[in-house]
Amino acid sequence: MENVAPFAYGLFTATVILSVWLFWKAARYSKPVLLILLAWILLQSVLGLAVFYEDSSSLTSRFSLLVVFPVVFLGSRFFTKTGKKFIDSLDIKGLTIFHIIRIPVEITLLYLFLGKTIPEAMTFEGRNFDILSGLTAPVVYYFAFIRKSIGPKTLIAWNVACMLLLINVVSSAVLSLPDRYQQFGFEQPNIAVGYFPFLLLPAVLVPLALFSSAAAIRQMVVHKKITHQP
Repeated sequence: MENVAPFAYGLFTATVILSVWLFWKAARYSKPVLLILLAWILLQSVLGLAVFYEDSSSLTSRFSLLVVFPVVFLGSRFFTKTGKKFIDSLDIKGLTIFHIIRIPVEITLLYLFLGKTIPEAMTFEGRNFDILSGLTAPVVYYFAFIRKSIGPKTLIAWNVACMLLLINVVSSAVLSLPDRYQQFGFEQPNIAVGYFPFLLLPAVLVPLALFSSAAAIRQMVVHKKITHQP
């Protein structure tokens, strides 16, 4: 992708590293969590560097290989005894501040649009408002865990909003993939997700963001986990 600025590559790579560290920290530095994350990143990186996803005619059909495993694996944690125990062991503060990664992700998407590799709809200049999740994460963290002035209901509502905003941009990304299911972005299909390192967005960052919100919601609904209830 010769039209994409080198800065976008560096920023996104740094964002992946930050995301892994933040989630690992929220998992209380669990070695199995880190090993699973690194193994998945390594596998998808090798496939990306081997141009497995780059052919636009097969990108749509192969896209599921990026997302199905992490979504199924993380989703299944909510339905098993060991999975629920793992979710309840996560640090809710870490799950909250994790969403700051959505700021550099949105900046990266803007550069990808300028590089003519995704449609405008996937950026905050289009129909993607996911940057609001990243911008509000430090504010919510401060008032929930430092000032202790907001309770579980507000935090649950914020996490639901974060999930909806992410689902919105994910739907835009899927419906602008080239070929089979494309509904818009015909002037510039979403091809960036077929290239390394940007394929790690659907393969790693999106599933972790969705899981972080869902895990935080479970903790508050089931265990009322928050430092203060007004």
